[in-house]
Amino acid sequence: MRAGRIVEVEAYGGPEDRASHARSGPTARNAAMFGRPGCAYVYRVYGMHLCLNVVAGADGDASAILLRAVEPIVGVDAMRLARVIAAAAARRVPDAARDAADRVRIDALPAHLLASGPGRLGAAFSVEPAMDGADLCDEDGPLQLRRVAAGPGAPADSGRTGTVAAGMGMAADARIVIAGPRVGVGSAGAPWAALPWRFALAGSAAVSRPRPLLADPAAHPSAAPLTTAPLTATRADTRPRQPGTGRRA
Repeated sequence: MRAGRIVEVEAYGGPEDRASHARSGPTARNAAMFGRPGCAYVYRVYGMHLCLNVVAGADGDASAILLRAVEPIVGVDAMRLARVIAAAAARRVPDAARDAADRVRIDALPAHLLASGPGRLGAAFSVEPAMDGADLCDEDGPLQLRRVAAGPGAPADSGRTGTVAAGMGMAADARIVIAGPRVGVGSAGAPWAALPWRFALAGSAAVSRPRPLLADPAAHPSAAPLTTAPLTATRADTRPRQPGTGRRA
């Protein structure tokens, strides 16, 4: 099992949000955004990285939260292996030397960087295109989103495949939310490019760069309501699957 605390997200609205994939209405690519809340919206960027979003609006009303960073709690070695597998799968031509170099590089990464950034997160949790539309609240699903209570302990396998009981200790500043503009949406223009709809937990080394700049996102008149209850993302299997094959490495 792989599990981690979600420490950074970005919010995207419907057709009115010029930075959103839903800005032109429903398409084959963004259909999951218009689906039930709590389901996954998965898409590929740059032809190689898979990004995981959580649908947040009512059924038929597009809205999604991009998961940008997760702080690993359980299954760090499995996340490293998944990163290596994803790097190899992204190459059009097999290259054993580069595979070996990637393994050395990823093995040397600090744990907090394994799922820091949406592409790294997708790789660390073996996100696949087939997960688009999957119910992330399904306790029997391979990829799950869980609300956990602050307290001692870490997520632990309850014994049922795909089911995770989670709890974790939290740093004193873990509920301080910082915010800033979303990354890479400058072409959306005003006001969408400047909205502070990127949220992160202060003090977490896993937050990706560039770091959010605002200390008080609620001060912005268009800021989204804040929720600071801790959440974890979990992957039920401990052995990453080879992408597109259904086989485990």
